[in-house]
Amino acid sequence: MRARIVAAVLLTAAVGQGQQTTPPAPAEPRQATLPAAVEKTLDNGLRVIVVTKHDVPLVSARLMVKAGSEADQPSLGGLASLTASLLTQGTATRSAEQIARGVEALGATLDAGAGWDASNVSVTVLSNRFAEAMTFVADVVRNPSFKPEEIERLRGQSIDAVRVSLQEPLSVAQHVAARIVFPGEPYGHTVAGTPESLERIQREQIAAFHERYYRPENAVLVVAGDVKPAAAFATAGKLFGSWRRRSGALAIIQLKKPAEEAGPRVVVIDMPDAGQAAVLVTRRGLRRVDPLYYPAIVANSVLGGSYSARLNQEIRIKRGLSYGANSSFDLRREPGPFTAATQTKNESAAEVAGIIVDELHRLATVELPRTELGPRKAVLTGNFGRSLETTEGIVGRIAALVLYGLPLKEIEAFVPAVQNVTGDAVKKFAASHLAATSIVIVGNASEFLEPLRKRFGEVEVIPIEELDLEAPALRTLKDAA
Repeated sequence: MRARIVAAVLLTAAVGQGQQTTPPAPAEPRQATLPAAVEKTLDNGLRVIVVTKHDVPLVSARLMVKAGSEADQPSLGGLASLTASLLTQGTATRSAEQIARGVEALGATLDAGAGWDASNVSVTVLSNRFAEAMTFVADVVRNPSFKPEEIERLRGQSIDAVRVSLQEPLSVAQHVAARIVFPGEPYGHTVAGTPESLERIQREQIAAFHERYYRPENAVLVVAGDVKPAAAFATAGKLFGSWRRRSGALAIIQLKKPAEEAGPRVVVIDMPDAGQAAVLVTRRGLRRVDPLYYPAIVANSVLGGSYSARLNQEIRIKRGLSYGANSSFDLRREPGPFTAATQTKNESAAEVAGIIVDELHRLATVELPRTELGPRKAVLTGNFGRSLETTEGIVGRIAALVLYGLPLKEIEAFVPAVQNVTGDAVKKFAASHLAATSIVIVGNASEFLEPLRKRFGEVEVIPIEELDLEAPALRTLKDAA
């Protein structure tokens, strides 16, 4: 028995001595493979794209309308989102309950919602029930009833959800950041809107939004999974072929960058009761079709795109100042925001803001080691490959390319394009596109205001009770004066 124990101890010691202290280098990336997309445009202008994938008996489909929250009227933030959410709440022939029960009986999922540049109705179902499930998609897209009682019910739920979110420092910071980065612009609000803007929305405006943008020549149907193209085209033709083009020209949404951008700001929303502070660093980012798309996503992967990226390493792992820190580009039809964000103790908010700004500067000025660049690229290509393993993932990737007018072959280009990004390209991108950031901190200002001013100079302070998310100056005119 003693000999066994001694042997086990020796074996453990030998294994410990041979353990690798650093992660192994990532393997060579595999090229993403996807069956060729087949497409057809119906006589009414509806573009139908089908990707056949027979390994699992599932089909996913998305009817995408190329208009989203950027089309909200200035005082009606949340209009696109509310319109999309109401689609499944009743049609000319089905109640909300009948829709829900009918979809459930098929073993399907049906979702509707709006993003910044598009509104979508999506379904996933077993392949032998695909045609039946699509009848629900066609019905809710083409024939929503927008019943007053459903509008009021959903409006109330939406207002409650926004009000609850505005009790959270990070949500407040996101609302404020949108108005700082995009003052007076279509992107200068959140998709959900505000309680005040949601209260203003009337049924006539919802119906008019649907009439204006939900039209076949402004829509795309993407189908992926265990279905043959001919069958998918036949189903689309049967259900959408009689969907008539609207009279009059399609309203084109124009988003223009202002002639003069406001300079970086440091804004504090003083929330004395906040248990922790939200720290958000932001600026205007890129369009999805920008030639610098690949250097941008690689730079973001290095900075804050995963658990092992720099922000999380510096803020959480090394200093224990947060449970997590991240960054992202919201790539839209026109330049969306770049954001780096985290939550921390009130007393460490200024320190964390400084760390984020310092990391942005380091990315722009210090050479990026290959040993760091390789794993960050592997995160991107690995996530991309996994997204193509599901029918929903394929539909999402194809729909995004179509939305922004990119060729479908872009899917095949993703992995090599990421691999071709050099450390020097990341450095140059960061120097030109990640400087001059604004800072938004929401929390108990008494705990961090003095060190924040010492580090960044001028700081605007707005008490939470004076915050007006619909005012240009973020306060009522009386308070702003």
